[in-house]
Amino acid sequence: MQVPAPVDYERALSLDHAIELLERYGPDAKIIAGGHSLLPMMKLRLLQPEVLIDLNNVTDLGYIKVESNEMRIGALTRHSELLESPIVSEHFPIISEAERVIADPVVRNRGTVGGSLCQADPSEDLAAVFSALKASVVLRGSKGTRVVPVREFHSGPYSTVIDPGEILTEIRVSLSSPCGSAYKKVERRVGDWAIAAVGVVLRVSNSRADDVGIGLTAVGAEHYCAYEAEEFLVGKELSEETINECARIAAENCNPSADQRGPVDYKRHLVEVLTFRALGKAVARCKGGSQ
Repeated sequence: MQVPAPVDYERALSLDHAIELLERYGPDAKIIAGGHSLLPMMKLRLLQPEVLIDLNNVTDLGYIKVESNEMRIGALTRHSELLESPIVSEHFPIISEAERVIADPVVRNRGTVGGSLCQADPSEDLAAVFSALKASVVLRGSKGTRVVPVREFHSGPYSTVIDPGEILTEIRVSLSSPCGSAYKKVERRVGDWAIAAVGVVLRVSNSRADDVGIGLTAVGAEHYCAYEAEEFLVGKELSEETINECARIAAENCNPSADQRGPVDYKRHLVEVLTFRALGKAVARCKGGSQ
């Protein structure tokens, strides 16, 4: 049986207390909330922190609210809360669709939004979703608070720009941007990591794309984004031909790796098909089609 190395434990009583503990213990400390990413890595000895700082008593970091024309999501919001939120389902179908295919109810009931983003797994669903939404994250430490675009937050696989002593406290998404969005995923079995997944966010005027966000996961896309496909689509009429070409560009410019989930060509094919389908669904939603 795989077991983690011995580790000390501290329970943070507030956000300021958590930051104080991080400063006290330094880089040998790790934050834990849901633990569904951290604990498996500790069992495999891929991570061996000396101290775990438990955030579960910092209850003021669990919320979904609208403020200053933004949806604001506390980092300790559970996946199940995001899935069940009427604010989310009304404004951002892409988030609801992604949450339905993240793991299983046990994980969604305990896993947190902030934990998913900070894990920076190359196959993580919400990283692609929030990249497509062009969201921002709020980072807080003893030196103050800073806001970082999600597209600049992930610096590589399992790596972020969070400085030692900082905590991700909030995700912010503009309410004025999208008129249609969608998320499409292919997995080997229900609740598994994606073989490939695509999230699309559109703002449309006179049948042309004013603003486009396309997020990719599990296929080696830098910052989880299909930049070339987005650039191609902006300003163009959303015809079937244009959407087909956009999907082809997304597949051409990602960088999947062959692994137990499939070869490179198969993953590129999935990106093309899923981008086409997600774009089609997002366009239908802009026109008042089915949610």
